[in-house]
Amino acid sequence: MKNRFQDITTLDLYQNKKQVKWLVILVSVVIGAGSIWYTNRLVDELRQRERRQIELLSSALEYAATTLEGLNFINQEIIQQNYSIPIIMVDEFGNPIEFRNIQFKKNATKQDSVNTLQAELTEMREEYDPIFLQEADILVYFRNSELLINLKYYPYVQLAVILIFGILAYTLFNQSRIAEQNRVWAGLTKETAHQLGTPIASLMAWIDYLRNSPVWEENKEIIQEMDKDVVKLRMVTERFSSIGSKPVIKAENLYESIEETINYLRPRISTKVELIINSDAKDLEAMMNKPLFEWVIENICKNAVDAMKGKGTITINIIQDSDKFVLVDIEDTGKGMEKAMYKKVFNPGFSTRQRGWGLGLTLAKRIIEGYHGGKIFVKHSEVGKGTTFRILLHSSLEGAEQFITDGLLEY
Repeated sequence: MKNRFQDITTLDLYQNKKQVKWLVILVSVVIGAGSIWYTNRLVDELRQRERRQIELLSSALEYAATTLEGLNFINQEIIQQNYSIPIIMVDEFGNPIEFRNIQFKKNATKQDSVNTLQAELTEMREEYDPIFLQEADILVYFRNSELLINLKYYPYVQLAVILIFGILAYTLFNQSRIAEQNRVWAGLTKETAHQLGTPIASLMAWIDYLRNSPVWEENKEIIQEMDKDVVKLRMVTERFSSIGSKPVIKAENLYESIEETINYLRPRISTKVELIINSDAKDLEAMMNKPLFEWVIENICKNAVDAMKGKGTITINIIQDSDKFVLVDIEDTGKGMEKAMYKKVFNPGFSTRQRGWGLGLTLAKRIIEGYHGGKIFVKHSEVGKGTTFRILLHSSLEGAEQFITDGLLEY
């Protein structure tokens, strides 16, 4: 019971991964906003404290301005002890007479120093109003300390570092998950192919026996159909064996490949479903692994039959898009779908059928994009009128190899 609950929980998380993703983003935004708010609060407190320090300094200067000894004391014991807040004291004509914590260029000339002081004064005038010492006729200009400035931008730097770390961690985790999924997928399919090998060999032997037996003439058509099914089983086994391995991609006649699949499907689906193939030319070639590509056509057509509830038309259009690409559009007259479902139909486990596994289109996407370096997507769909899937294949091996990922394709 516990394992079953864990499986259901995992499935729910996967099916609602979009909502979970937005929840994580929302929580991250709240944490980031809280961090920025708290830091800004500290910055405001420090800013007020620094201003009080400057006001205290100014008051002390004004109090001691009547005597030279008092000014010297204030300069040595208060001004010179300020190691953080930049200040500049100017006379009634605006000329600097004393400053502290001003950064000058290395090996700066006298004129460079003057320019630096003037630039600092301009910045200080824009940042804070000066404190006027009436008795000494002196203006005290100041600005925020470097510590306060750094603290102001600290949360943004911190969030940027956390974001970068999060992206890297997510990427590594995602790649690890994909690699694990691929190993499970490849292992399962190869084991399935291995298990199918023995009964298929046995069926082939029995069909050979029936061909040479007295019942051949009376049951010729039945035995031939059985032989077609055994050939199909062998093809399915070959398809499963190809999953997880680098596929053999070569130029194949696209029309003939699709026609073979359609001819096999016709007697095995509803007689009320019409299958039509249209092509710009019957000699068009595309780079493909034939057994795997036929599997894709078969899966899409079977889904279309289910969407039409066994009654309607499936039209396959083969189009020469350019010298580099060939297009295959598979159009049905089924129930269609909303635009929001275009990408979801390729997710594992997504199915509109009560007993469906939801793996047909997932497998089709893996085969076309992971093994052929092509594209498969919903070109158009309208509720109540039907759906059109588009497959894009390369016309040259060089173009296909550039995008083939050896089956390591994210679900």
